[in-house]
Amino acid sequence: MLTGHRSLIALAAALGLSAGTPAEAAADGARIAQAGNGAGAAPCAACHGTRGEGHAAAGFPRLAALPADYIVAQLQAMAAGTRASPVMMPIAKALTSGERQAVAAYYATLSPPAPVATSAAAPPPVAGKALAEIGRWSRQLPACDQCHGPGGVGVGTAFPPLAAQPASYLRSQLQAWKDGRRAGGPLDLMSGIARKLDPADIQAVADYYEARPARAANGGMP
Repeated sequence: MLTGHRSLIALAAALGLSAGTPAEAAADGARIAQAGNGAGAAPCAACHGTRGEGHAAAGFPRLAALPADYIVAQLQAMAAGTRASPVMMPIAKALTSGERQAVAAYYATLSPPAPVATSAAAPPPVAGKALAEIGRWSRQLPACDQCHGPGGVGVGTAFPPLAAQPASYLRSQLQAWKDGRRAGGPLDLMSGIARKLDPADIQAVADYYEARPARAANGGMP
């Protein structure tokens, strides 16, 4: 039995699968996140922050508290070339399937960062709040919250959290959908939505969600 067990572990490793518990997978993910995998994948923390909080100035998204299945799906898409990212594509390709799952499991366990604080002198944009909560039905533009949940906390794996994401990242993705550089997801919804947004709309809705509180991956608030 012991020999057979070792053979299964070796087979799992060869296939890039995790043979451990979810906690062990998250621990492996933490190691990769902080130090890379030693096989071409750089540390995630170098761009996404030591706790997966993202990097607003550079436009790197937060990973902390995102659903593990969503992170895996995006890494797989970038590894396959169906989601273009000059920075992430070679990194995703350098990760095995098991390593992608481990990294995703790790980031799903982290608490989300606090939202960007706003002052009374600079409240969240009215236009961004209206687009997020009401939409613009004169242009058949639904509210963002209809798919991404109240306050942009995320719904399932197809509609990721928008709350507490850097505005710079949200702007870049909306522009990518608008320009046809990123696939629009389920029913190609995001391509059609982004094309109906002008630059001021994109800026306003990105600023609005950056200032919204995020939800932990287990459904609770931080």
